Amino acid sequence: MSIDVNNESGREVDEQAILDIARYGLTRMRIHPLSELSVIVVDSETIERLHVQWMDLPGPTDVMSFPMDELRPPSRDEEEPPQGLLGDIVLCPEVAEKQGADAPTQHSMDEELQLLTVHGLLHLLGYDHEEPGEKAEMFGLQSAIVDGWRAERGLTGPSPAPTTTS
Repeated sequence: MSIDVNNESGREVDEQAILDIARYGLTRMRIHPLSELSVIVVDSETIERLHVQWMDLPGPTDVMSFPMDELRPPSRDEEEPPQGLLGDIVLCPEVAEKQGADAPTQHSMDEELQLLTVHGLLHLLGYDHEEPGEKAEMFGLQSAIVDGWRAERGLTGPSPAPTTTS
C-alpha cells in the first residue's frame, strides 16, 4: 500500500499514526495492497479555501476527501480487489483540536486526526452520511476501524466519538 502523508500545516502532528490507521483501514476494507492514497495536513486558511471552492460552504472544515478512481471495497466473493488511486484526504489540525476538546469524550488533536483519517478514507470508498441508514453504516464502520486499530496497539480509554461535520 502506498500512502503518502504530507504535513503542510505548520503544526506538529503524529504523521506515523495517520499513516498507520490509514493502512489499517485500507487493509480492513480489503483494498488492493498496491493502491495509492495521499493524506495532506493543512492549515485552516487552506482548508477553508478548499471548502469554499469544492463544497461552496463557508469556513474551515475538519476533513475533505477527493476521490480519484472511485475504488470500492470488494464483495465477499471477489477474489482480488481492483487496484488504483484512491485519492486525497485533506485534514486540518486546528479544527481537529477544537473538535477533540469539545467532544463528549474529550480527546487529543491527534486522536481526532486519526478518526478523521478513517472518516475521509470511507468517503473515498463511496460511503456517505446524508441519509440515516448511510450514516449508521458509515459511522459504524468508522468506529469499528478506529476501535480495532486502537485495540491492536493496546490503547486504553474510550475511542473518540464521531464529531465530524463533513
